[in-house]
Amino acid sequence: MFKEIKLLNDQEVEQLRTISKSANYVDGKISNPHSKVKNNLQLHDSEAYSKSAKILMDALMTSQEFRDFAFPKNVAPPLMCRYAPGMNYGLHADSAMIPLPKQLLRADLSCTVFLSDPDEYEGGSLHVKLGEADFRFKGAPGTAIVYPSNTLHEVEQVTKGERHVAITFIESQIADPTKRNLLYELNEVAALEGLNMSPDNFSRLQAVQSNLARIWSQ
Repeated sequence: MFKEIKLLNDQEVEQLRTISKSANYVDGKISNPHSKVKNNLQLHDSEAYSKSAKILMDALMTSQEFRDFAFPKNVAPPLMCRYAPGMNYGLHADSAMIPLPKQLLRADLSCTVFLSDPDEYEGGSLHVKLGEADFRFKGAPGTAIVYPSNTLHEVEQVTKGERHVAITFIESQIADPTKRNLLYELNEVAALEGLNMSPDNFSRLQAVQSNLARIWSQ
């Protein structure tokens, strides 16, 4: 259900921080004016957005871990956000449909990329609820966490320092999360153990992988 990925190297993190320092940020409600729980700042600078989104998108689409887990079909251009002391994003599920310039994206998975060192701020954990279970994430700079968009989640209040992240949404080729997780697990087993199998059986396993992906993809 969740995947933590080392997405960005130190140079890419520093590039994004440099872009962010001189960029314009506005009240995050600009993209969701009716929200009662959104209390953050988001990038509102076309040049900075273009530069930062390209760095983040290139990193996502060249990450084998990300592609293997998410089976991405469409990815929204990532957007940098900031949380100053007192800011938070209350409990919510992400919108099912994200409007992009040329299409609507069905949000199957959400992704947060951490840009601040966790020692630089207090509070501000990404808190995801799954039934009665609670998961909290506060990753190192360059780390991404990918999780289901339909889960209830929040960004807990920042009490000191500044939380700096980028967010994006993914439409997966495998819409059903159960099928997507099963195919991910099957592919992981094949990658880890396939060379220990007889060639004939490995070929049969690869055929099952391909055919399930063919049947389940949209």
